Order: sequence, then C-alpha cells, then structure tokens
Amino acid sequence: MMSDQPVISDGICLKTKKLRTTGSIELLAPARTADAGIMAINHGADAVYIGAPRFGARAAVGNSITDIERLISHAHLYHARVFIAFNTILFDDELEEAVRLIHQLYEAGADALIIQDMGLLEAGLPPIELHASTQTNNYDPVKIRFLEKVGFSRVILARELTLEQIREISQVTAVELESFVHGALCVSMSGQCYLSQSAGGRSGNRGVCAQPCRKTYDLLDADGRVMVRNQHLLSLKDLDLSDHLEELALAGISSFKIEGRLKDDNYVKNTTAWYRQRIDAMLAGNPDFRKASSGTVYFDFTPDPAKTFSRGSSNYFLHGRNKNISSFGTSKSTGEPVGTVLSSDGRNLRVKTTCKLHNNDGLAFFAADGTLQGCKVNVASGSSVVLAEARTIPPGTPLFRNYDHQFFEILKKSRTTRKIGLTLEVQECDAGLLLTARDEEGQEFSQEFPLEKTAAEKPERAAETLKTQLQKTGESPFEIHSVNLLWQTPLFLPASVINQLRRSFLENFAHHRLMHHPRKTVLFEKNQEPFPESVVDYRGNVANRLARQFYQRHQATVSEAAPEISREYSGKQLMTMKHCLKYQLGFCPKEKTGQSGHFREPFSLSDGLRKYRLGFDCQSCRMNLYYD
Repeated sequence: MMSDQPVISDGICLKTKKLRTTGSIELLAPARTADAGIMAINHGADAVYIGAPRFGARAAVGNSITDIERLISHAHLYHARVFIAFNTILFDDELEEAVRLIHQLYEAGADALIIQDMGLLEAGLPPIELHASTQTNNYDPVKIRFLEKVGFSRVILARELTLEQIREISQVTAVELESFVHGALCVSMSGQCYLSQSAGGRSGNRGVCAQPCRKTYDLLDADGRVMVRNQHLLSLKDLDLSDHLEELALAGISSFKIEGRLKDDNYVKNTTAWYRQRIDAMLAGNPDFRKASSGTVYFDFTPDPAKTFSRGSSNYFLHGRNKNISSFGTSKSTGEPVGTVLSSDGRNLRVKTTCKLHNNDGLAFFAADGTLQGCKVNVASGSSVVLAEARTIPPGTPLFRNYDHQFFEILKKSRTTRKIGLTLEVQECDAGLLLTARDEEGQEFSQEFPLEKTAAEKPERAAETLKTQLQKTGESPFEIHSVNLLWQTPLFLPASVINQLRRSFLENFAHHRLMHHPRKTVLFEKNQEPFPESVVDYRGNVANRLARQFYQRHQATVSEAAPEISREYSGKQLMTMKHCLKYQLGFCPKEKTGQSGHFREPFSLSDGLRKYRLGFDCQSCRMNLYYD
C-alpha cells in the first residue's frame, strides 16, 4: 500500500513513505492499580499504562514505586511493557520532585514515560523512552514530525482523527503511532479543554477534571430562547474500534490503546480479553504482523465489552462525521440493550427479551422525564421479571442491562491463565542432567543438575515418567510443548526429584527472562528544531520556566502562560470540538438537512449558573466554546 503523492500540511510539503504492512502490534491496557495491571497482562495485554505516585492525568489513581515495581516484574516476565502516565503540566516548584520521581521509576524498570509538559525535555531525564501524550494535541503531521525530531519515540494520536488523516501522518513520520480504540471520549480536542478549570479550578491538565462536559445543559439562542432543554449536550458515547483494527494497523498504528485508568478490575479483564481475541484473529490473517509480547492466553469466559460500563458505542470520526456519537440522554452507563417492556404492574414486568435475564441483574430505562432510572431484578424467569422495588415503566419502554449478575460471577471466578511456550531438551552430562529450554522468541536457557545416576530397570517407563512430570507446570507462567530426551542411558528418577528439578529450572528460567527483558534506552539530545508555530499562547499549557525555555530553544515565543497559572478566562476559547451541535440537531449548513429557523446566533450553553458562548467554524467543521 503506497501513496505516490506528497502530503501537504499547513502549506508545507512533507515527503511520503510507504505505509506500514509489517511489524509488531501492541495491545495497551489501563491499570488503575498494580493488581489491575497484572490482571491486564494475564488477560493478554502487551503493555499497560499506570499512574505514578504523582503527576498523572488521573490524580485519583496514583501508585507507589513499590507497587509499580511489582507490576513491572510481572509484565517483563512476558516481555510485556509498563508505561508510566506522567502527563500533567507542572509548576515550577514541582519540577525537582518530578525529575527525581522519574529517575526512581526508571530505576524500577519502567519502559516508557507518557508526558505532555515539554519542560521535562529540559530537565535532565534518564535514558527512558518518551511518549507524547494525547494531551499534547497531536493532529497535524507537521506537529508530529516535530515531536519525533525532538526525541519522542511514540506519539499518541488525537481520538478525532479520521483513518485518512492517520494514513497521512504515518506516511511522513517514522515515529511509533498509538491510537485509542476503546473507552470514554473527551468531547474537547486533546489538551485543549479548560472548562473544568474555569468553572471550579479543577484542571484536566492537572489530573483533576470534574467532567463538566457530562452535565446537563440548555441550548439557547441569541434571544435567550431555549432550543434544547436539560440534555447532556456535550456527552459522547464511548469509542469502540474493535471492528477496525486491521484498517488501523495497515494505516500505521502499532499500539491499540484501551481507555480506563478509573475503571474497575472487571472492565479491565473483560475489555482486554475482548481486544486480545480480536487482535489475535487479525494476526492470524496477517502473518507479516506479530504480537508484541509472549505467551498464549487461555480464557474461560466469553468477553463482551457491552457488559462492563458502556454508554453505547461509536467509531467516532474514523470514517468521517456521523450522528452516532452523542449520548444526550445520559452520561452514565446504560449497558447492553436487552429488550422492551410488554406490560408492567408495579414490581412485575413482562418483557420481550433478546437475551436471558438473571436473578440480581441490574436494569436501566429512560423515564418519561428523560432521566435514566435503574432497578434490580429479584427473580427472572423467561419473559417474567419481578423487581426488587416497584417502578412505573410504560409498555414499549426499551430496557438495558447495566449489571449482568451471572457474567460478573463468571469474571469473579475466572481462572484465565497466560502461558509462555517452551520446548525442552534433556541431556546426560558428567554431573547428572542438563536441561535446555527454548521459548517462543528462541531465547535459550540451560542448567545442570547434579544427580546420582541410577540406570532405569524399565527404560520406557522411566522416559515416560520424566516427560510427564516435566510437563506438569502447574501455576507457573510456562507450558512445555515438548520434551526431547537425548540421554544415552535411561536413568531412574523418582517423581519427587523430577518435580524439584522442574520447579528450580522454571524459576531460574523466569529470572533469566526478567534479566533479558528488551528494555529500550533512548539517549536524549537537545536540538533547535523549529516549533511549527512561532507564537505559543495559553493553549500551549506552559506552566513552568523549563517549558518556556523549551519553546524558546525551538524558536517560539510564549505569549501567555497556561490558564492554571494566569487564571485568565475572559473571552478565551475553553473547548475546541469536532462534535457539533448544529450537525447533531440538523442545522448544518453544509449538510443542508435542516435550518435553525427563527433561532438567532450566537448560540450558548447554560448550566443554570453561567452561559458559555458557542462559535461554529464551519470551514474546519469545528465547534468552539467560549468564556464570555
């Protein structure tokens, strides 16, 4: 797959390259805690991202160095990687602590650091891989080329990009590209949201976003008339690109990222398993692509992402603009559609279901006033449902299940395992036996075991016993696919001796794999590569002296500090969105699907406390929200 046309971005001609059709494909899962990260690895993640003790974009989920080190040891056994989310902007008085913490994380074995504050590139970092957070507003090929040239090994792309835009970026850069494929969507373009900060001092760029985008608003016209009342007008459905993984891989994405560092363990298990199976199916049909880590996962449940937190799903803008992205009715999890109400009598429902309901299920429905209501199932039998409490639910009301009791019990009891495949050779040596194993990557490990040699009276039985006992790997991370006996004289070995030998060998092989985990080191060298813009305003999120120094070195002037520093919001653009209310409500002048009629612009959003002006950049197909 190849383009023979140059890419033009902001008037700059960029040399194209052949699109990627080979390479490793990484499944990147979230980790709220070290235990959640271990679960993600066990369910097939090739890498996990986790918050540091401080300075991550989810301040509520910091983790100790000790816990992170424990996660790293488990991940590295499978040659999976651990990335540290360190993606807040920093104040001057935090820089020293931040740099000290980064060095501690590197010494603990972290594989990469996810950052947005460019001041860190001036701060004397260890030779750790740097990933440019999606908070750095990664849309433009020129910007992404810049990030590559100043030292980033990977760029996490903005969620709003189309497949064609991803292809264009991939054609002009050699940097690794990571894309979100699942989970919650921020309505504002990455790193360019100041709504929470302006409303209550809780900055998304500091890890404490209050999610005002998930609130209800009225849409008003210039005369104060209500166009839409009390709806979640900025709330979006969740992202689900599980049907588009091959397209993304061929377009140049090498890492598929699941959102969810605030989600629970069940979400991590279920969603990771879902994408592991989808990616494995893709890899089976594309032999030029390969898995990014070791081991085969043996699932004992059928994953279904609709069963663990779902606002409904969309592919967002992957194939262009569409109306299936909004969640105006609620910002909460609705779960999976399960049918409609046929009749209702207080606690007793008769339902037309598309699946089997269970005792203790949680159901949800939209009441007459448009609010999402919930109820618990006491007893479910076919089409008959007895609720724990009486509810008024009119016939024809769609039902959703946001808690599948049986499914969660299966997840709770799951014994899903991940095993690294080995082939084993057994040879006689002067001291006793020499065991040699080769893993999936071809890595080899040998160990001698001194033994008192006793010739077997029944050679065939002795050989069979040795093979059988060596293959009983139990709860170890290994499975032995074959045992090749190369001894000259069959030896008699008691089962207890074989078991002790096997345990020692596998423990030492695990240690060997940890010591040979292929962690990359990247020596950072400062340069003077020009920043794509000559002036950096408040949207550059500059909050410290080192960030200013970075932009100055790259020939850009910082005209304004980050709003977290300046506290200036008047007249400022608080959000930039590809989500457009004109389009969603049928008022788009390009689509010519309807007219706003007698409603006069500018439109505004009101939450009852204040109004925010909306501006429509129809040429760029963007909607902006202003603080007036």
